[in-house]
Amino acid sequence: MATPNGPRVPCPQAAVARALLFGLVLIQGAGVAGTTDVVVAYNITWKSTNFKTILEWEPKPINHVYTVQISPRLGNWKNKCFYTTNTECDVTDEIVKNVRETYLARVLSYPADTSSSTVEPPFTNSPEFTPYLETNLGQPTIQSFEQVGTKLNVTVQDARTLVRANSAFLSLRDVFGKDLNYTLYYWKASSTGKKKATTNTNGFLIDVDKGENYCFHVQAVILSRRVNQKSPESPIKCTSHEKVLSTELFFIIGTVMLVIIIFIVVLSVSLHKCRKVRAERSGKEKGDRHLSNGQKCTALTRRCHLVTLNISKLLIHAKTKSRDMIILKYYTFH
Repeated sequence: MATPNGPRVPCPQAAVARALLFGLVLIQGAGVAGTTDVVVAYNITWKSTNFKTILEWEPKPINHVYTVQISPRLGNWKNKCFYTTNTECDVTDEIVKNVRETYLARVLSYPADTSSSTVEPPFTNSPEFTPYLETNLGQPTIQSFEQVGTKLNVTVQDARTLVRANSAFLSLRDVFGKDLNYTLYYWKASSTGKKKATTNTNGFLIDVDKGENYCFHVQAVILSRRVNQKSPESPIKCTSHEKVLSTELFFIIGTVMLVIIIFIVVLSVSLHKCRKVRAERSGKEKGDRHLSNGQKCTALTRRCHLVTLNISKLLIHAKTKSRDMIILKYYTFH
């Protein structure tokens, strides 16, 4: 039998098998490529003030989502903020359970279609965070202040936190105890030279110059810390003696004016009655009636003079007292 010299015809079954194998390789390659396209989080930071704590990171997701996990140093991971497109997660409710504990968080990256993902997602760990040592102190508030003579009394209000005990929210003082200090910076309103006082309570009682106005602000301090020791300064408050002085002067002037008005009214009525009696005296009636009217006029005139004299004394006394008070206030302030 002659050997055929024509070309060899390929086997159809072998061609199909090779095509299927090539397609499977492409599918697996696409899956691997899809996994590597998921971007992992970076620049993970803790943002915490008075134990209100937010975990932040980058970048903004495009074709993926994030899930946050948090754990105490020796505890189990707990999921927070599932499959989120945000780049922050509030973890306050976890860290306030024990603010002296050290926590670790990690941010997991998933493909946007998480149902098709069967592999463990990539993740990035955060730095460790101990709330008691690292949370920032918020700006304190001056609750009240009063300057009496040579004493300035200032009371600071503690900020409330989200730390709970017996179903009640605790203040910074409740959490830190004597570790929490306040520093008062104060100075005369007419100068810039500052002095300071420190207390581990919420009140200041300091010596000042009588009659001088003072300005001041406070700052919270945790002296046992190495970092984040100080809070921002509170808004500046100032005492004001001018307001008290003007109120007293207004009262004094009002009293003097009232006395003057009463004096004028009484004097006017008295003069009117005297004139009426004198008019009757110069009338047609004579004799005993004329004498009687003259006596009445004389008696009434004496009464008018007596009332006028008493009111004059009262007015002089009020003016003298007012002048003495004004002079006293003047020298008190100068």
